[in-house]
Amino acid sequence: MLYHLYEATHAMLSPYRAMADATKVALTNPINPFAQLPLAKQMAAAAELFERTTRRYGKPGFDLPSTLVGGERVAVTEKVVWQRPFCNLIHFQRALPQNRRPEPKVLMVAPMSGHYATLLRGTVETFLPNHEVFMTDWADARMVPMSEGRFDLDDYVDYIISMLHFLGHDTHVMAVCQPSVPVFMAVARMEAEDDPYVPTTLTLMGGPIDTRSNPTAVNKLAEERGTEWFRRNVITTVPFPHPGMMRPVYPGFLQISGFMTMNLDRHVDAHRELFRNLVKGDGDSAQKHREFYDEYLAVMDLTAEFYLQTIERVFVEHHLPRGIMMHRDRPVDPKAIRRVALLTVEGEKDDITGGGQTLAAHGLASSIPEDMRHHHLQPAVGHYGVFNGSRFRADIAPRVMDFMRTHSYRKASAAKAKPSTKDTVLKIIRGGRAGVEAARAPKKD
Repeated sequence: MLYHLYEATHAMLSPYRAMADATKVALTNPINPFAQLPLAKQMAAAAELFERTTRRYGKPGFDLPSTLVGGERVAVTEKVVWQRPFCNLIHFQRALPQNRRPEPKVLMVAPMSGHYATLLRGTVETFLPNHEVFMTDWADARMVPMSEGRFDLDDYVDYIISMLHFLGHDTHVMAVCQPSVPVFMAVARMEAEDDPYVPTTLTLMGGPIDTRSNPTAVNKLAEERGTEWFRRNVITTVPFPHPGMMRPVYPGFLQISGFMTMNLDRHVDAHRELFRNLVKGDGDSAQKHREFYDEYLAVMDLTAEFYLQTIERVFVEHHLPRGIMMHRDRPVDPKAIRRVALLTVEGEKDDITGGGQTLAAHGLASSIPEDMRHHHLQPAVGHYGVFNGSRFRADIAPRVMDFMRTHSYRKASAAKAKPSTKDTVLKIIRGGRAGVEAARAPKKD
């Protein structure tokens, strides 16, 4: 019923939304003699504000037509190279000469948490000049017919393993936020099976590996309410006429409502500022607001089984750090990871994934040699800043890139080297040039 109420409300507001849009167009038309009056500007601003706060935002595009490679601008084409009902793998194919030396392959696993993969547009843009970038484009569950079957946490892990098999040797995988857990699981299962296609490096960024460490408000809510509360209160079925009608889902509009409620004052202030900027004609500031919220308010539905399993196994019962996580009918043992270099990244002010939750991966994957593991704590950034923004571009991304290249070189030059048997000692790197320099340090005897 919840989804039906949402659809009915949206339909009911449609004529008013159309009227508001027409009012805005009329009052901002330069040939309108009243357009420059203060009252007209206020009415136009109010009309746009109403239209934007009541519309349904569609899936944005990546809008990355080109990138700079070696000082030259080259075209970028989005190409689907692997496809399943619940995910497409996109290759951001650059128009490079065929004889160019191969560059590191990076599989970026986007969050399946209500937002589209385009949330990582800035991440892709940063890596494109020097990497072959592949991105998971998760499907909106309401658009997948019931005939395609279920999609749960085990299926997610299977998808990641299949993608790594498709990409082949010397692939680097980077998981941002929520995917850190299933990607970590996938790598552990591949190592347990002695899979030759395990990635060269694994980078976990702001991921909830162990939410018992420094729990945030999000973590506490999940533990307090429990899985059954979420099953009763947030799971609903997709209504007609969507292709996925009758599919049980966690609706995207509930997810974004929860996120906005956590910082309601900030969002109210942002829209109040939009109104002021529109009235005074500050087009640049207004456009920045539009661009941000066009992305932020574009949401997708998650399958109920995936969402509830994630709540139960990751946030309530902590299966992975307790050593009881299963994939299908087989145990997930992080200690099996021995050939994959591990980098974890956290933000000092992250209020979604608390400090230490991603770092916990090092304690679980204790078989990785000491010189193949690093941790970076980025000062003065929150959750979003871990994978986007100026601090990411200036401080975090160079460390991740250097980490990938360093271990690609080591793997190629010492493929037959025996792994170190000495005790592992975790390096915690905090800001400055130390991160890059430590990653470049040669292996100790």
